[in-house]
Amino acid sequence: IQGASIAGIVAITGAPAILRAAPMKITFGHGAAAGNPRSIAADKFAELVKAKSGGALEVAVAGAAQLGDDAAMLTSLRTGTLGISANSQGAVSSVVPELAALGLPFLFTNSADGVKLLSGKIGDLLKPKFEALGLIPIGYWDNGIRHITNSQRVIKTPDDLKGLKFRTPPDPATIDIFQALGAATVQIAFAELYVALQQKVVDGQENPLTNIASSKIYEVNPFISLSAHKWECNPVLMSKMAWNRLDAKQKEIVMEAMSEATALQIKTSDEANIKLATDFRANKSLTITEVDLNAFRKQTASVFDKWEQKPFGAFVKDLRKTVLG
Repeated sequence: IQGASIAGIVAITGAPAILRAAPMKITFGHGAAAGNPRSIAADKFAELVKAKSGGALEVAVAGAAQLGDDAAMLTSLRTGTLGISANSQGAVSSVVPELAALGLPFLFTNSADGVKLLSGKIGDLLKPKFEALGLIPIGYWDNGIRHITNSQRVIKTPDDLKGLKFRTPPDPATIDIFQALGAATVQIAFAELYVALQQKVVDGQENPLTNIASSKIYEVNPFISLSAHKWECNPVLMSKMAWNRLDAKQKEIVMEAMSEATALQIKTSDEANIKLATDFRANKSLTITEVDLNAFRKQTASVFDKWEQKPFGAFVKDLRKTVLG
């Protein structure tokens, strides 16, 4: 059409593919193995974002610590080189120490209570602390009620942990719990844990059943003690730089997709834990034991007192009162 402007052609025919805006791409990193509820939910989140945005937003998921461990991904979020991460409570507590208080001993008996707490007052208290660091909490996933495994012996009482070396995440509450129980602790990246257990660098570790299964920890730690000593969340954090590139509608889409993915993650985690407890008990190469919970609670009670003396002791007291009354 001679003399017609490009704008006029576009108005008549619709924008040719070459002129259409490329989708905005966001990378979502996490450390979970394939099949883990975190991995399943991250993939679902990516699917939902693409569908809800009509392809204008695309989330590329990089799981199994492809982008480094949780501490490395946290740094990448803060510098804006990573868009989103389903990070570990332990690593995140290195920059928001109050978060670690969620893992104080025997605070929660089920994951749903922990997630519900974070959707209310406690989550509201934490949000500005994240934002001051260039991080936007867009959701909290369930990292499960945690249990003890080891390669040496049955553990039923706190005395059974003495003389053993346990890997813990870089989480001060977990470290304090195990030291109160008389065990030695060492911090090892989760991606390196299987080999560390296999080579007897450490005797044992603690994780939810889903992580024990998806990373095949039971192959090198056949003694599983159902201690339920703490609960942890997986904060799903977005780089403030990436968040600020989204318009209001895109932010709404991200939050809607995260809400649906969170419901799936919690449901998948709960179902997996129920099934895994049965499967592990049926596995004749494993020894599954219940622990003396009263003895464990008594032995770790001092951890609460210690944490109430920290600079954020008021938060700990508020959390303890809110949960335990």
